[in-house]
Amino acid sequence: MSEKKSVVRNYMYNLIYQILILILPLITTPYLSRVLGAEGVGIYGYTYSIVTYFILFGSLGIALYGQREIAYVQNNPRKRKKVFLELVTFRFITISIAVLAYCLLFLRQGLYHQCYKILLIELIAAGFDISWFFQGIEEFKKTVLRNVLVRVISVTLVFVLVKTAEDLWKFILIYSVGDLLGNLLLWIYLPKYLKGNKVGRLDLKIHMLPLLMLFIPQVTNKVYNILDTTMLGAIITNKKETGYYEQSQKVIRLLITIVTSLGVVMIPRVASIYASGDNKKINTYIKNSFTFVFFISFPMMFGIASIAKDFVPIFFGKGYEKAALLIMIFCPMILLMGIENVIGTQYMLPTKRQKEYTISVIVGVIVNIILNIIMIHLWQSIGASIATILSQLVVDSVQIYFVRKDIRWKPLIRVAIRYCVASLVMFGACLVMKFVIHHAVVTILVQMLVGVCVYIGMLILFRDRFLNTILERIKGKISEFKVRFQN
Repeated sequence: MSEKKSVVRNYMYNLIYQILILILPLITTPYLSRVLGAEGVGIYGYTYSIVTYFILFGSLGIALYGQREIAYVQNNPRKRKKVFLELVTFRFITISIAVLAYCLLFLRQGLYHQCYKILLIELIAAGFDISWFFQGIEEFKKTVLRNVLVRVISVTLVFVLVKTAEDLWKFILIYSVGDLLGNLLLWIYLPKYLKGNKVGRLDLKIHMLPLLMLFIPQVTNKVYNILDTTMLGAIITNKKETGYYEQSQKVIRLLITIVTSLGVVMIPRVASIYASGDNKKINTYIKNSFTFVFFISFPMMFGIASIAKDFVPIFFGKGYEKAALLIMIFCPMILLMGIENVIGTQYMLPTKRQKEYTISVIVGVIVNIILNIIMIHLWQSIGASIATILSQLVVDSVQIYFVRKDIRWKPLIRVAIRYCVASLVMFGACLVMKFVIHHAVVTILVQMLVGVCVYIGMLILFRDRFLNTILERIKGKISEFKVRFQN
């Protein structure tokens, strides 16, 4: 029981951690969309995608590898300290090389020079990121507290200092310095976990091969996720198209984060169970993860599609109407990324099946590049969106093929169909509300309320076990609160 509570608690902490990365900047989005305009947003999205490549190669996959390796030795203080020091040293070296390369290539005079110069801080900040250590020992609370403090300050400064399109550099500076300070704050907690325990001579060589093996799928996956923005910005001179794409991505990424945050929590848990050889428990966790993904991604997917047309002009302002269409095209990514997160992140990587995972993502990247070259020229941001969906479908298909014998698919398909049917009924009810009510804001609010009620009602009708479990826990918490209040 305590183990389940630990997973749920850590999921909630990590969900908050991941959502804060997106939600607080999202709070500023309506303001920045109007102040910076689609072109300013597009310039930031394009230049940030460039520095992300250097962060990826400088980090060398240490975040995921470190989380897994710390999870393996989380109950051995001496080994835990030794692994941490070795990986931190390794990361400082690789980030230093990335900084040098970045300076040589992008800090000379040229287009968007000022943006690239400020984004150097973002690259340096990556060298001090040790959130993987706390995730490895399943201490998610500390990373959440760090993010709350830094992000709230950053959002406040954006509203105070960013006033015109010429203030784009201020916006980039605020978030880059915020990330650096946020990463440095986590080092304050380290002495508690590293004191004492002499570790002897550090051995960086033992991590090189496994890091490289894990780095390839990680960097491929990350490159795959930002490739559309980079190619769109490079192929299409009109940066407004990149701006539309960026804004639609922000909405979908937020919803994907809610679905995939469980993956970060499950990596150390599955890795620890895998080390003990309990495959039956791993299968139970994976089954529950799939159920969670289907339970939450289907209604999100159909729900955001039903409100996108009214939501975009209210949230982003005039001039972003095209983003509504992109959001509707992107909706399947919520489900597809959820499926990939369970198979790839929660199962393949913790159980050391990096080779198959790497193949799936590389195939996705190749398909994405080919489709982007063709479709961006034909349909600009719409083409990039379609290319993303099709390439993600390829990644999921390849991963499903690799684990086809490890997972019982028929029960999962039945579960998926149940949630899909409930979500389709909800979608129909939301469309009816759209035709009945003609005020945009009221329509969205009513659609959300009716959608939730109809979806839950359908699952009650289907006697869904997952929903019943959630309702029972809520009842238990309410009863527990009443007892405490009466005493």
